[in-house]
Amino acid sequence: MKVNFKRVLILALAVLLQVGCQKQKTTFTESDIKIIPQPKELTLNQGSFIFDADTKFVVTSDTQLQAAQILIDRFKTAAGLELELTKEQPSSNFVILKDNSQLGAEAYTLVVGDDNIVIEASGLSGFVYGIETLRQLLPVAVEKNTVSADVSWEVPNVNIADAPRYKWRGLMLDVSRHFFEKDYVMKTIDRLSYLKMNTLHLHLVDDQGWRIEIKKYPKLTEVGAYRVDQEDKHWNARPRAKADEKGTYGGFYTQEDIKEIVAYAEKRGITVVPEIEMPAHVSSAVAAYPSLSCFETPISVPSGGLWPITDIYCAGKESTFEFLENVLVEVMDLFPSKYIHVGGDEATKTNWEKCPHCQKRIKAEGLENVEELQSYFIKRMERFISSKDRILIGWDEILEGGLAPGATVMSWRGVKGGLEASEQGHDVVMTPGSHCYFDHYQGPQDSEPAAWGGYTPLSKVYEFDPTVDGMSDEQAKHVLGGQANLWAEYIPDTDQSEYMIYPRIAALSETLWSPKEGRSWNEFTTRIIPMFDRFAAMGINYAQSVYTIREEAIVDENTGAVSVSLANEIENSDIRYVLNDGDLNTDAVSYDKPIQITETTTIKASYFENDKPLGAVFEKTFKYHKAVGKKVTYNTEVNDRYQGAGATTQVNVLRGTKNFHDGQWQAWLAKDMEVVIDLDEPTEVSKVSVGALENQGPGIYYPTMVEVWTSDDGQNFVSAGKTERAYAATGDATIKDFEVTFEKKSARYIKVKATNLKQTPTGGGVFLFVDEIIVE
Repeated sequence: MKVNFKRVLILALAVLLQVGCQKQKTTFTESDIKIIPQPKELTLNQGSFIFDADTKFVVTSDTQLQAAQILIDRFKTAAGLELELTKEQPSSNFVILKDNSQLGAEAYTLVVGDDNIVIEASGLSGFVYGIETLRQLLPVAVEKNTVSADVSWEVPNVNIADAPRYKWRGLMLDVSRHFFEKDYVMKTIDRLSYLKMNTLHLHLVDDQGWRIEIKKYPKLTEVGAYRVDQEDKHWNARPRAKADEKGTYGGFYTQEDIKEIVAYAEKRGITVVPEIEMPAHVSSAVAAYPSLSCFETPISVPSGGLWPITDIYCAGKESTFEFLENVLVEVMDLFPSKYIHVGGDEATKTNWEKCPHCQKRIKAEGLENVEELQSYFIKRMERFISSKDRILIGWDEILEGGLAPGATVMSWRGVKGGLEASEQGHDVVMTPGSHCYFDHYQGPQDSEPAAWGGYTPLSKVYEFDPTVDGMSDEQAKHVLGGQANLWAEYIPDTDQSEYMIYPRIAALSETLWSPKEGRSWNEFTTRIIPMFDRFAAMGINYAQSVYTIREEAIVDENTGAVSVSLANEIENSDIRYVLNDGDLNTDAVSYDKPIQITETTTIKASYFENDKPLGAVFEKTFKYHKAVGKKVTYNTEVNDRYQGAGATTQVNVLRGTKNFHDGQWQAWLAKDMEVVIDLDEPTEVSKVSVGALENQGPGIYYPTMVEVWTSDDGQNFVSAGKTERAYAATGDATIKDFEVTFEKKSARYIKVKATNLKQTPTGGGVFLFVDEIIVE
């Protein structure tokens, strides 16, 4: 037989070209899979699937189409691929969405094979979550808003069966204290869906702004949505505007805006829960309609902090309930949510105690006191909301005086309210301030932007569990889930809002979705760090506080030596440091054991990644002085709540931070501080500095004067000098050293007095916080 060698050569070359043009596939390992929240069941198989221009999405319903469109849009934006939709299943290279009525409402299965991907669910939420999981298996570039070239859009072959642990997985956005435009709310909805959260709680009403259009009461937005612009001042240093002063700062959502937000959320499996506060936190409504209050006194919309909250709805007037029912009818027409949040928290009832209408109501209803009047108020609103086939939900204060029969409780003052409500057979959403308040600091206060207070780092959020130890099985059934709350007093813009939400919301999403067994903080960090790259690609201003160095310092009271330990939230971090004038970029050495200090020393440290410092730089000076470790006698007693580190607090080298709960501050409430330091022997001195903290929000003020005396015998003291500072309204927490300098003299005893302001401008008691007294 004659062989056509030319033909054989051409065929061979064609085969070689075909093999050469085939995509080189990646060999994936389990460490390559970084899904948050962690799926319930996941098996990694050999092989992978690669998306290309010919990949098709197979859908047979509008529900499936809505979910598929999320990823189709991502491919168009990030890869420039126009992926085709079809109802007919091709032979290969496709993603198919299939209905499976056997799966729960939010459950899904995802099976990735070499030539197809199958997502099964029983409804929209399950399909959305399957798509979002597939998205997290793709390269980070899929999150970008520009086309990335030379990316292999490859995902590993996996079998995933997934379903949530809890059915309420939420975030509360306070849009009252600072207003955020519709577009930001919709971005937040996208990101919640990405992390399999399913509830957006919109705090639409508070003292500082009414944010939803109510057509029957136009003044709620004409007047109540705007306040006098004092954004240049700290939240708690803004004076109350006059009643007739026109507000210019604020905004509101029209009813069309709300419809658009709700529809957008529904397509992503998110329920939007509206909150219409009552009976307190309603100064914005009272400013618009003074007749809603007990005494009908005209007021302005507050520009900032307000306490106590006395301008509340009158519980004695029928017109109050008529107003609220009319408002809620319009609200319920806009929000299909099963739950309607009515607030119910922090009502100061002093006006109710004096109001003839309220007292008449108490008598007519056979109530004992104003607490029971609040219960009457909430129970009456609960009956109205129930009549509309909705469920009233409120903060745990709605328990006071007796809980309405059909109400659900959102427990924020710890877990006590949730325990009590679930014991009574009520559903609860757990949102304790200790773990779920995202307006708290997430890193050392000295290195973070101003926040409300408290300390809730990423690792603490990850410890959250809505089901509390001590709950019976029956109580546990009433736990719907949990929620993060971002109160916005200190959140002036969307950048800051993102900073406070991310990455903490990712930690919360896992605690609410994933099985408790098998989860660990250290393992979670191996997934959250890569998630930062996705957040960055999305354009999110996420916090990197998890990298920030925290120090723990111990003083040897015998020698005065300080041992400084450094750590951040990530186990086995690459932490490097320098001393004094060293340069972190060129001189840093690895931290592997506590740093010993015996003289004035500055430590600078940072977390390193790829040999470069990342995150905030830690810098602290440990200043040695002539009084270190010496005996201190307290002529005025320290407040029981703030004892510092004991009798040597003022002379132990360690300095208090802006976090007044850090254990280094000593405090005096409405009293002057006066101490005597024994230097053991006559010592030359010429300067004494007193470190003090000011944070006027919680009532901490600088001293108005610091005085210093010296003595040789501890009995007869001679004035060395003083420094004075008049009271001034301030905002953010600050630390200042009050210095008294004098001619060099010999003395064994130093007496120091810091004069307390005694009373705040509003009449409250003043805390004086001091640390440390430095003698030079």
